[in-house]
Amino acid sequence: MCPSRLHTPARNVRGQLYLLFRLGEDRYALDVRDVVEVLPLLQLKQVPEAPAWVAGVFSHRGVLVPVLDLGALAFGKPAKVRTSTRLVVVHYSTEPLDPARWLGLILEQATDTLRCRPEDFQEYGLNQGEARYLGPVYPSSNGLVQRIRVGDLLSDAVRELLFPAAEEAL
Repeated sequence: MCPSRLHTPARNVRGQLYLLFRLGEDRYALDVRDVVEVLPLLQLKQVPEAPAWVAGVFSHRGVLVPVLDLGALAFGKPAKVRTSTRLVVVHYSTEPLDPARWLGLILEQATDTLRCRPEDFQEYGLNQGEARYLGPVYPSSNGLVQRIRVGDLLSDAVRELLFPAAEEAL
């Protein structure tokens, strides 16, 4: 048997699939079960008086979708406009039984995936403070990859700003 056949090909590795992207020099991952669609960057309508990391809003399949620039949220630096920068539409929900809403995320270099077991991500013991959306890390052969928890991206005040009708119905 050929030595290369002794190793299991990556596509046969069991585990969960994650969309990889970069914020600055670091790599991050979104669980693809949270992802609705990956789109190229689009023209957005600005949201007056919103935080600087709220990039705007757009209409997708008849639904108005607020969009966050994750680089601006995490590091105060907006995403660089590149061919690999994407607008990723995700299901946003704070509770398992809440109706999911769509939220757009501007992500740099969102063009690759990672397959691993969720338990392969490890807590690293640092208090994230206000960045409660930062999850555990995965030690890949190319460095650490940190998981993003979509449901923890928005504070209560920002959620009320971006989804006012949904908050009034509660």
